[in-house]
Amino acid sequence: MAVRLDALDRKILAELQRDAGQSLDDIAKNVGSSKTPVWNRVKKLRDAGVVSAPTVVLDAEKLGFEACFFVLIRTSEHEADWQRRFLNALRARPEVQEAHRLAGEIDYILKVRVPNARAYDAFYQALISEVKIYNVTALLSMEEIKATTALPL
Repeated sequence: MAVRLDALDRKILAELQRDAGQSLDDIAKNVGSSKTPVWNRVKKLRDAGVVSAPTVVLDAEKLGFEACFFVLIRTSEHEADWQRRFLNALRARPEVQEAHRLAGEIDYILKVRVPNARAYDAFYQALISEVKIYNVTALLSMEEIKATTALPL
């Protein structure tokens, strides 16, 4: 269920998305308010679950994770036990940055970040040794054109 937001809430959220590490004073100045109302609204948004824990965005390539694969998975298994094992396998692997269950011909798509193709193969071999998968297609991203976690408020 969507939370009702007013214009000030949206401005505060936009500032937090831009830089969650900035001070309340800076956020208040940038949204045209004072510190106490901004603090109260941020607390309200956290309590409502709109804002989760602040985090830091790291540069994957500078840290040696130069290969980003989008992995398309089709399965012939749809039983609860298979799904539990599959989800546990994904959650246990830090290489999996995102995992989505899809509607259509492809059952799942994963975003996997690894140092290189050999590291992807090790990930792939480990995954298929744990769960039966009908078909896997790995697509190597040649260039990241846009990446953001910011929502269009």
